[in-house]
Amino acid sequence: MAATSSTTGGVPARAGIVLAALIGVATVANLNLAVANVALPDIGRHFDASQTAINAVAVGFSLGLAATVLWLGALGDRYGRKAMLLLGMGLSVPACLLAGFAPTIGVLAFARIVGGVAAGMAFPTTLALITALWTGSPRTKAIALWSGIGGAMSSAGPLVAGLLLVRFWWGSVFLITVPLAIAGFIAAWLYVPAHVNETTEPVDNFGGLLSVVMVAAAVVAITIAPNPDSQTSAIIVGLVAVAAVGAFVLRQRRVAAPLYDLKVASRRTFWVAAVAGMLVFGALVGAMFIGQQYLQNVLGYATWQAGMAILPTAIFMVVAAPVSAWLIERRGSRDALLAGFVAVGLGFVVMLLLWKQNASYVVVGLAYSLLGIGVGLAGPPASKSLTESVPVARAGMASATADLQRDLGGAILQSILGAVLTAGYAKAFTTQIDDAPSTINDSVVSQLTKSYSSAENLAVQYPQYADQIVSAARQSFVDGQTAAFAVGIVAMLVGLTVVWFGFPTKNAETDLVAGYQRSDESVPA
Repeated sequence: MAATSSTTGGVPARAGIVLAALIGVATVANLNLAVANVALPDIGRHFDASQTAINAVAVGFSLGLAATVLWLGALGDRYGRKAMLLLGMGLSVPACLLAGFAPTIGVLAFARIVGGVAAGMAFPTTLALITALWTGSPRTKAIALWSGIGGAMSSAGPLVAGLLLVRFWWGSVFLITVPLAIAGFIAAWLYVPAHVNETTEPVDNFGGLLSVVMVAAAVVAITIAPNPDSQTSAIIVGLVAVAAVGAFVLRQRRVAAPLYDLKVASRRTFWVAAVAGMLVFGALVGAMFIGQQYLQNVLGYATWQAGMAILPTAIFMVVAAPVSAWLIERRGSRDALLAGFVAVGLGFVVMLLLWKQNASYVVVGLAYSLLGIGVGLAGPPASKSLTESVPVARAGMASATADLQRDLGGAILQSILGAVLTAGYAKAFTTQIDDAPSTINDSVVSQLTKSYSSAENLAVQYPQYADQIVSAARQSFVDGQTAAFAVGIVAMLVGLTVVWFGFPTKNAETDLVAGYQRSDESVPA
């Protein structure tokens, strides 16, 4: 069946089918991003893994996606977005299979990274095609649906994974998207138009390599920093990230056809939306990462119960997305972004104050509901502002940045919150050990403070002390997550400040976007 790119009234032919296909492809990436979290306690026990290794599995998918998305988005703009879409769906199948049957936690982390690269091919292309195929108010509504449903699928992933873990092994959670990826490949092949408003400029491949190094090094440095044995490596990798950032900026300023146009990126509606999106989506990913471990480790939820607990997030993201589109049309993107940050910040406040060892589901559900409302409100304006700030031929740059909002923001905040959790857990448990009346040898101390899963395994080895070990581990985890949630609140305050002072009001936003479009149209093709 041949795909068509003709448009009428700001929408493509067979708009509903095309949008459904694009959202379906995005769903594969969103589910793959989220399914690991609910399985982390089982993975930690199976491999007797450290908290740092667990963090690596959790962040691996985001790392692979975030590190490659700028380069892959540019390649899609130049050589074909549909082809990139199909490549991503094709690669995700072996990546999921490798993750599902990984023999070691190292192989599992590698498979997650490969899966992230596959998503880096497909996920940014979905938004780029929406930008190329839709215009005006229909585009705002399409982006709201893409953002709301995609985010809801990411939040619903733990529920599906939790149900699987009731009957199957931990690896089953990585296999659930295999049939979806195959279906997404077929739908994209049949219905998604090819070669719509693509650029003929050459791709800055050297800049692409630099972008991979700078993003990957930054995320890895943050991930391994909490491990005392890896702090020297973290400093070295962090310096590599700083050097790569400098080299990338210099390259983009000097090359004739930049991979990432810094002049466009400096536009107010672009850079403020990019920063805001990274913070709000990163907050969602980080909160889910810690929340799944809290529900299972501290509150004792079964995997399916932990998955069910996240449903309010998914529901409210879908409900809030059309409200966000309405708010954008009437009040502008600024007010929608501000409302989103307030809701997410309140969610972190609830988690910090009320998520204790004996918390009821009422407070758990309240926090997740606030997260869903906040991301549902802030997601559409963050993505829409990016796509409106660039020429359509460079939609890949905007869509890649939109993905960086979710994935670089998610990787960085998840790594930071995970690092704070790891350090806080170890410090709290060490304090409890120091206060204990008996002396505990160094090897036992190391295992107790390594991670909750490690302490749980030790409790099995010493059943006479199991209750004391598990109780201490739970309290230490709560202490660690409290510090992490405080960092989350600070991040939301930073986001509020940036949007309040940096993003234009509705009328000013309309004038700025119109000026950007006139400026882009005056540049020779």
